[in-house]
Amino acid sequence: MANTPEPAGAQRVVLGKIVSVHGVRGAVKVYSHTDPLDNVLDYAEWSLNRGTEQRTVSVLGGRVQGRVLVVNLKGVDDRNKAEELVNFEISIAADALPELEDGDFYWHQLEGLQVMNQEGQLFGKVDHLLETGSNDVMVVKPCEGSIDQRERLLPYLPGQFVVKVDLETKVILVDWDAEF
Repeated sequence: MANTPEPAGAQRVVLGKIVSVHGVRGAVKVYSHTDPLDNVLDYAEWSLNRGTEQRTVSVLGGRVQGRVLVVNLKGVDDRNKAEELVNFEISIAADALPELEDGDFYWHQLEGLQVMNQEGQLFGKVDHLLETGSNDVMVVKPCEGSIDQRERLLPYLPGQFVVKVDLETKVILVDWDAEF
């Protein structure tokens, strides 16, 4: 485990968080933001961040246990060392993510984009997304220039409600009535 700072300007993507310890041999429980849960194990090295603390760890292996992962990290071989890592966020370099097919986007790419309907009305910016089971939902919060101060929950359904995602102009065009 190393306490190495990240290069300045490197874009990171948070993949999960260490939430507790598991047993006495140094395993940690990880809440994963990936789908499926164990995709976070595809990355051999994790950058851990908690406040101003940064560490780099190597992943030895892990398994799904209910809604979390039980993970073994190199150099973490007892409960005390594992407890030191609780509440650290797990991130990787954004450029380490696999490339997606055209028309597919990672959630972190959508966050911060302006959401506008086909009539040119600005609803706000995507604050974050929610997974609901049937479809993902964009949480759109008002910003400067928004038509009102309402927070909106819009289904992220390309071809149905999402007309176009333009990463260059940072706009998501939706087929959505401003009154709804």
